[in-house]
Amino acid sequence: MRLSVRTLALPAAALAAALSLTACQSSSDPDAAPAPTSASPRQTTAATPATPATPATPTTTAPDPAPTTAPATTPATKPPKKTTAPTPADNGGNGGNGDDPAPALTPCTAKDVKVVASKVSRPINHLALTVTNVGDRPCDAVGAPLVGFDQSQAPIRIVEESKPQAVVTLTPGESAYASLILTGEPGGDTHGMTVRTVKVNLTTDSMVTVPAPTGTYVDDGAAVSYWQRELADALQY
Repeated sequence: MRLSVRTLALPAAALAAALSLTACQSSSDPDAAPAPTSASPRQTTAATPATPATPATPTTTAPDPAPTTAPATTPATKPPKKTTAPTPADNGGNGGNGDDPAPALTPCTAKDVKVVASKVSRPINHLALTVTNVGDRPCDAVGAPLVGFDQSQAPIRIVEESKPQAVVTLTPGESAYASLILTGEPGGDTHGMTVRTVKVNLTTDSMVTVPAPTGTYVDDGAAVSYWQRELADALQY
């Protein structure tokens, strides 16, 4: 029984000695590789890539608002021009050339005037038409009278070159004159005839019929002038 114990104790002592020798050799050998150290690996933090700089956004300057046009100032309304009494110089339709509109006319009518057809010594083959204001207010001898004879329908020709610079305005008692040319140039078929009456249209709706002087002979060349203030001015046509 004791022999068994020793036999087992000897190998155990030999194993211990061997381990001790190995440890001494390891510590005294400089070339021996160091025992690996079980160090924890260094924790490497991955480099975070730099965030690219955001490009500066160009500042957009808002355009100035379109200038607001101030509403045009409405000019003050001018008061209407005063209408003056008609005068010969103001009649734009008969020689007046001003910028103002011609004043309203008061044409002479059959109830305002007396008309006479009379002979004259010169020029030959002429009659004088006289219109006299027998009313109590002024009236205007407008334009030229429209003249016919007896039963004729169409008026005779008007001598346009006799148009005056202004309408003749007649106050009560005043007269105006027109030249009545009885015949045209001699010769040709002029359809002449002797007439007894003269029809004088003062306006389109006011006609006066007067006796013609005895032996009044007219033809297709008959014509009449515009009303004139003086008889001599009328008889020059």
